[in-house]
Amino acid sequence: MKLPILKKTNEISASMSAVYITTRDTALPEDAFTPMELKYIKSRIADGASSVAVNSYSRWVFVAVSDPSKENHINREDLRNEAAKLVSIISENKIAELVLVDMIIDPEPVLAFAEGLLLGGYRFEKYKREEDKKEYYPGKIFVNSPYVSENDIEELHVLCRAVYLTRDMVNEPLSGFNAVNLAEEVKKLGSEAGFSVEVFDRDKITELGMGGLLSVNKGSIDPPTFSVLEWKPENAVNANPVILVGKGVVYDTGGISLKPTYNSMDYMKSDMAGAASVAGALYAVSKNRVPVHVVGLIPATDNRPDGNAIVPGDVITMFDGTTVEVLNTDAEGRLLLADALSYASRYAPSLVIDIATLTGSAMAALGTKAIALMRTADDNVFRKLSGSSMAVYERVVEFPLWDDYKESLKSDIAVIRNIGGKTAGTITAGKFLEHFVSYPWIHLDIAGPAYLHKKEGYRTKGGSGVGVRLLYDFLKHIK
Repeated sequence: MKLPILKKTNEISASMSAVYITTRDTALPEDAFTPMELKYIKSRIADGASSVAVNSYSRWVFVAVSDPSKENHINREDLRNEAAKLVSIISENKIAELVLVDMIIDPEPVLAFAEGLLLGGYRFEKYKREEDKKEYYPGKIFVNSPYVSENDIEELHVLCRAVYLTRDMVNEPLSGFNAVNLAEEVKKLGSEAGFSVEVFDRDKITELGMGGLLSVNKGSIDPPTFSVLEWKPENAVNANPVILVGKGVVYDTGGISLKPTYNSMDYMKSDMAGAASVAGALYAVSKNRVPVHVVGLIPATDNRPDGNAIVPGDVITMFDGTTVEVLNTDAEGRLLLADALSYASRYAPSLVIDIATLTGSAMAALGTKAIALMRTADDNVFRKLSGSSMAVYERVVEFPLWDDYKESLKSDIAVIRNIGGKTAGTITAGKFLEHFVSYPWIHLDIAGPAYLHKKEGYRTKGGSGVGVRLLYDFLKHIK
């Protein structure tokens, strides 16, 4: 769907619906409300309400309460979610235009509220009849604040568009979005935002010897792709690039190790959420001209149980020459990620971050509220990423990468096997990937928050776009 317009304004029309962003102690403008409305709003705020809606008949007026006594990241997240709550009222009453009025001389709460409005109104309606599609309200959002710049607004708008595009890709069914379609969509994003895209076809992937990607693709009737995305501005602050690697399994049946259908396979169109997040992050970084050299690597295929599919017990040879005993074909994402991680070494990267819906164990451990993280990168890099994760509220929880966990990956007939034991599945998956890295590295397992079965505030049902805002904020502050 089309992203609403977001603009700065210096005027507030008396007829325009408005949101006054204030604190519990800030005086509201008396000329904006009737005495009865003002009394009602003050009483609701005194009772602890974090937002108040008033129907003035000629317009709607909302008051959103920022709480500076809370930690900054929590206050901003609360405001995003309050904005998402108001989306239903705004839509039901077909409020076409809305102005956000800064009453507290602070741009961050205003921008957070705008972000919640934009992201909370997302819908995926591509396959609905025209008469069944809903018009988005508000279509235009204006920001009235001397402390919010035009650049702030444009940056936020681009970032939210990147999340929309990412959600769209995750929500696309396989019937319209195989590995080739994914590569074509990434090319379109590159043309729009300004980053380059090179797509390797099956012949090139075979020539390179990417045995992990090719083995997963053996059961598919569609060819694999390997997309290389690059944003390299002349004023880049990093001499060596940051590499983002995204798992691009456009549909995962589990292969021969077939998944159960209900509440498992039925939403596996989302197994390429990592790839979509990489594309979305590159879009935001390049469109906003962030001065950092970034390369994205997206290995893509579907995983199906066709007659030629790999079977448990097979041995494959990876891009770097490692032999892998495949004991579970549903542990396929790590195979194509491993090829991409090995390929990343060609760039002599300063840092590599992979992002993937990798393990059900991550969801079991953390639910939808956090991302599982493992790393070889140093503490300074981790602190920066952790800070970004709190700023955008896509929180990370570090899991250990102790060598004790390597024992379960030992194979009798190959260098390594693709699964460990019955426990610690998230960690053993990380240990498998670690085998293929020779540089500072961070692994993000987004299996929990990547696809939501019900709306969580401004994170709408279906593809959430998780990872885009996290990676963007991290790259923006990488210096």
